[in-house]
Amino acid sequence: MMGIKEREFRPLSSNLSLEELVPKDNFYRCLEELLDLSFVRELVADRYAAIGRTSIDPVVFFRLQLVMFFEDIRSERQLIEIAADRLGIRWYLGYDLHESLPNHSSLTRIRERYGLEVFRAFFERIVEICFEAGLVRGEELFFDSTKVKANADINSLASRFLVDTYLSGLFEGSSIPDGSEAEPPAGIELETLPTSEDEALIATNTGKSDWISWAGRQDRSFSSGPRKRTSDLRVSTTDPDATPMLMGEGEAKLGYQTHYVVDGGNARIVLAALVTPYEVSENRPMLDLLWRSCFRWRIWPHHVTAVSEETSCVRSAHHIQRLTYGLHQRLFRPGPDGPQ
Repeated sequence: MMGIKEREFRPLSSNLSLEELVPKDNFYRCLEELLDLSFVRELVADRYAAIGRTSIDPVVFFRLQLVMFFEDIRSERQLIEIAADRLGIRWYLGYDLHESLPNHSSLTRIRERYGLEVFRAFFERIVEICFEAGLVRGEELFFDSTKVKANADINSLASRFLVDTYLSGLFEGSSIPDGSEAEPPAGIELETLPTSEDEALIATNTGKSDWISWAGRQDRSFSSGPRKRTSDLRVSTTDPDATPMLMGEGEAKLGYQTHYVVDGGNARIVLAALVTPYEVSENRPMLDLLWRSCFRWRIWPHHVTAVSEETSCVRSAHHIQRLTYGLHQRLFRPGPDGPQ
């Protein structure tokens, strides 16, 4: 006999809690048990005033960022919609069934308030936890990059000269904060190096810059040949940082390139990450990411592997030679039994 399900919904009993509805083996229960995010409150304490309206708990904000990562969500509007439907996510955020979740626009404003340095410090604290858990070996490093589509149309490209001229006139005389030069968050204690007061070294390093200090921005003075890049002449009015990239069968889109440094241990922990315009090839920031990883995490890898889509291109031969020379000079030192 065929059954027919009647749609009839009754109010939940007053003694039924969200704690009972979420299974004990739920992924977010395990995440809550293993990862304590209470440290973020100290990390962002200097971003808030002593008085005023109560904000969204910073722990909730960063938990939402982790949910975006684990659920592969790119839209904060979609993130809130999914969080409202999923009991496990609600439980992880600490919001009961009758409580309204934060508005997606609030997440955007919080992200802008925190800035790049807070997110970098959060990432590095997570890596420190992985070190403490013994998940990082530090003997072998892998370098790779991933294409990321921008939320902007290729038709938004306009003359870079006209856009730069308009913006320079619009913000003339005003101070535009640069996230890459922001002070470290108050919750981060920096160790003092023995050479921290060496004036000659300070003067030398002040004149230098790298991909980390640029926060991944392209150096427009760089040229790999006589031909001008498209991004040197045209810029997107919707997303100025994104540059043209080829997707599929020659289809042009705007996008980025995310560069990773991955530990060679079984856990494959990401030690460093850098987002650049797509035009920045994998080999250009590799040395900066390598030195950053070695000095920040105090590791000395004996093997480095780079995965590049451009290794077959004649144009990349110079970059490969430069990388090989740099790695040889910095990593392979002569020992009693030959190179190490």
